[in-house]
Amino acid sequence: MHTLIAPQRGFEFAEFEQRTNQLQAQMHAQRLDAVFFTTEPEFRYFSGFKSQFWESPTRPWFLVVPAAGKTIAVVPEIGVAGFEQTWLEDVRSWPSPRPEDDGISLLAATLKSLAGRHHRIGAMLGPETHLRMPAANYAALQQQLSQHQMVDVSSAVRRIRSIKSRAEIEKIRFACQVTAAGFDYLRRHLSAGMTERDACKAMHLEMLRLGADACPYLISASGQGGYDNIIMGPTDRVLDEGDVLIIDTGATFDGYFSDFDRNYGFGRMPAETLRAYDAVYEATEAGLHLAAPGVTTGELWQAMWAVLEKSGALGNDVGRMGHGLGMQLTEWPSHVPQGNVELKPGMVITLEPGMAFAPGRMMVHEENIVITASGCELLHERTWRDMPVIA
Repeated sequence: MHTLIAPQRGFEFAEFEQRTNQLQAQMHAQRLDAVFFTTEPEFRYFSGFKSQFWESPTRPWFLVVPAAGKTIAVVPEIGVAGFEQTWLEDVRSWPSPRPEDDGISLLAATLKSLAGRHHRIGAMLGPETHLRMPAANYAALQQQLSQHQMVDVSSAVRRIRSIKSRAEIEKIRFACQVTAAGFDYLRRHLSAGMTERDACKAMHLEMLRLGADACPYLISASGQGGYDNIIMGPTDRVLDEGDVLIIDTGATFDGYFSDFDRNYGFGRMPAETLRAYDAVYEATEAGLHLAAPGVTTGELWQAMWAVLEKSGALGNDVGRMGHGLGMQLTEWPSHVPQGNVELKPGMVITLEPGMAFAPGRMMVHEENIVITASGCELLHERTWRDMPVIA
């Protein structure tokens, strides 16, 4: 039975101050008077406020970072008490829900008071972002700030967030180790006759027992000799002789994700299926050998794809071969053919080579690594060299 030791929860206040200082340096370079955030990852990253209440769409939440000084929270009254546990001191509130003015005038007044120099305000407006507020509210905010320019800061924020601190890495490492132990547990308890849902539920319960806080992402797919998707399931499909089962999961600890998969065979496996498993394993090896500071995401993709192509891959339907990982299941950057993002120490990424090896059949493999000063380090045990076959 696995015994895993969880790292300390939360962060020292100095870490939030450092994150904010990094953002303020970027703001100075872009001549921004203030930046506001509306989504949970950025809100938590710069404030330390962590709550399950984000699951409710009823109330908006705002965080304002001035060009200098401490961050300001502009939040519904129901959330004020939660900020006593954060490093923030200035918490402004309104009685929400109030659809006719759900914090918009308070947010606008706060931003106006800070944006008198350059009249430039930053917000997350780029790819892989969204504004967690009604479109009409954002339009009203723009009208109240008509003398100010809205500027996209998503590139700066994702660069800051992509470099993880030691404390962040240890949280991700623990989530990864719990997930790896869950896969090992499943290997010992799988049997033909179970359904995809049975298998996922057994693994889910084991990860919770081992210390995961939750498992928001847990998918599976199966089929004779392979599978045709990696984003659906689990279903009530019964696992039988000749099937391949993939489970891809993201467990969390203290708000940080793991994200990797494992493949299992049942009974006698076709030779082409075993060759496909070997191919994605070797492609991952190529990624592990190459991943280091200065290497680009495009070079990483090319190294993995060269192995798959040599192994007879018909294509790659996933669109990328890995991505960033942290507070979100998938983060910037993506490993794509022409990717030009340079890897840096402290980046936590996935290696995810996948290939279509026959019509309607694919094989995908994924591991989680951290970029170090001289290369990379796996955050969990490497997958099995040969596909496990459940008798």
